[in-house]
Amino acid sequence: MSTNTLAHLLNPSSASDDSIIIPGAPTLSYAQYAYEIERTAELLAGAGVKPGRPVSIVLVNNLEFMVLFLAVARAGAVAAPLNPDYTVDEFKFFMEDADAQLAIVPPRTHLGRDAAKELGIPVLEASLDGGSVVLSNGSGTLTKTVDAPAPSPEDVALFLHTSGTTSRPKGVPLTHANLMKSISNIKNHYVLTPEDTSIIVMPLFHVHGLMGASLSTLNSGGSLVIPERFSASNFWGLQKNYSATWYSAVPTIHQILLMRADDDNAPHESFRFIRSCSSALAPAVFEKLEARFGAPVLEAYGMTEASHQMSSSPMPPGKRIPGTVGQATGVEIAIMDMESTGQIQKTGDIGEVVIKGENVMHGYNNNPEANAEAFVDGWFRTGDQGFLDADGYLSLTGRIKELINRGGEKISPLEVDGVLLKHPAVAEAVCFAVPDEKYGEVVHAAVVLSGESDQAEIRSYCREQLADFKVPEVVYISDVLPRTATGKIQRRHMVTAFVDDEN
Repeated sequence: MSTNTLAHLLNPSSASDDSIIIPGAPTLSYAQYAYEIERTAELLAGAGVKPGRPVSIVLVNNLEFMVLFLAVARAGAVAAPLNPDYTVDEFKFFMEDADAQLAIVPPRTHLGRDAAKELGIPVLEASLDGGSVVLSNGSGTLTKTVDAPAPSPEDVALFLHTSGTTSRPKGVPLTHANLMKSISNIKNHYVLTPEDTSIIVMPLFHVHGLMGASLSTLNSGGSLVIPERFSASNFWGLQKNYSATWYSAVPTIHQILLMRADDDNAPHESFRFIRSCSSALAPAVFEKLEARFGAPVLEAYGMTEASHQMSSSPMPPGKRIPGTVGQATGVEIAIMDMESTGQIQKTGDIGEVVIKGENVMHGYNNNPEANAEAFVDGWFRTGDQGFLDADGYLSLTGRIKELINRGGEKISPLEVDGVLLKHPAVAEAVCFAVPDEKYGEVVHAAVVLSGESDQAEIRSYCREQLADFKVPEVVYISDVLPRTATGKIQRRHMVTAFVDDEN
């Protein structure tokens, strides 16, 4: 049996070491966790779960999720985690698109259960009895077990969807080999060991929380602290109580922790390192994080199609360069001309970021048109624009489809965001394109304030650091910015949220 599968993910230095820590619930040792995964895989096989087909997992961040994700993969089936806060229509789309054979839902009423029933998909309910997962259907608790077939490295283990920021979400099948390579890249890059403990603040239905923080830690023999959801008021208590050594989050969460740091008596020396991923971390926020929390901040670059991580700032004593996403981590990264003819750009030239590696998916699910567009000469096109410096550090200048074209001048929204976030009264910021009769598109921005300021003063500040055509013509002052479930800002929604509301 190959060891290059999720069935061989767990790698403790001792079976008695802590694996999963759920605040307020029993802690599972690695031996107990391994037993639960195997037992649950056999229950799934006994319930008729077939290898090679997806199982929709509709659970919050909890022990049930951590057991069932690996149990589904161990049973040879395909884990397809879904955001438990979806609407019925969203659940139906994702379950149907994945061709799910089963949906696993929490006890009691849930929209995921309703969606599965409307589609005629069998449903199992997952709950806990102490540290043991209980699976039940309409007839009672499952007890029948059948030996589960071992998966192979080329079997699909995980089925996710792209975020659909510019088009209909596309299905992304990732093999055991894809995932294990990415997990190995992450573990090795951050030098994770059994001495490490990670606080999970990102949702487990997304590759950031699942791959970037959870499975990589388990593969290193470390421990996971998994609260059901991120709570800034409880965060530093968890860090102290469990001697956590690192966490990974989107910039939104880092900014929330910074804004509350003094009120929450956050320590000035904390983690071994802090990781940031899934959207751009402004240099100003990077510097504040390092100064306040006394830990190196490592910005990473990842995407679903690459089983998450592609690059990262190096660990100390390596050079951390704010505004970059570091160097390639176990993958090849190049810059291709914008016409995608296969011409690789010279150092410093801007173009589309392309990648190659064992962690990269083999293709979108049942979507030959998207695959033909996504791959050029063996390179996967990320859809991001950027450039590499002489030391291989990657700078991203934005999503190609999100660049603002003002009268032929291409504006990087990340550059404008970065200037806005340097303003001492701006806590959060996003700029975006608004249709304009004269220029085609113009720049608008929305900000959340942490101090006294107004539109005129913020535009004046921007004018000191940006060419006039890049300065936002309108700045909306807001209490909150609309975000996805993983904390990402989707620029395409900003016109609806701010401009349309004004009209």
